[in-house]
Amino acid sequence: MKDEIRRNMALFPIGIVMQLTELTARQVRYYEQQGLIAPERTKGNQRLFSFNDVDRLLEIKALLEKGLNIAGIKQVLAMKQEGKHDSNVLDEKIEQKRKELTDRELRDMLKQQMFTSRPGQTLLNRGELSRFFH
Repeated sequence: MKDEIRRNMALFPIGIVMQLTELTARQVRYYEQQGLIAPERTKGNQRLFSFNDVDRLLEIKALLEKGLNIAGIKQVLAMKQEGKHDSNVLDEKIEQKRKELTDRELRDMLKQQMFTSRPGQTLLNRGELSRFFH
């Protein structure tokens, strides 16, 4: 049996995929709804995922952590599918965009927002806080 056939075989239920990817069922269903993945369905309409689906979910998760939104992820995946994707150049561009502010500048900006914001007001750069927690 060829490796590509094995990687495309629908084997994993959503519970196993959640453990492998550390995503919630809601996130996985959302990515399916957005057309980012297309798991197989059983006769009972249960989703079954392949190794390639799990890899795609991990790739989506990594791109989200780098700061891309769903539209950006769709573009990256489309470029990759077309064969025009050079991952090193793209990763450098993503990282450069994310790191436009230095950590010091970001800390100062967040500190200023914390002191000047009203209770219940959402901080503008809330997503950037993940940079400081590993």
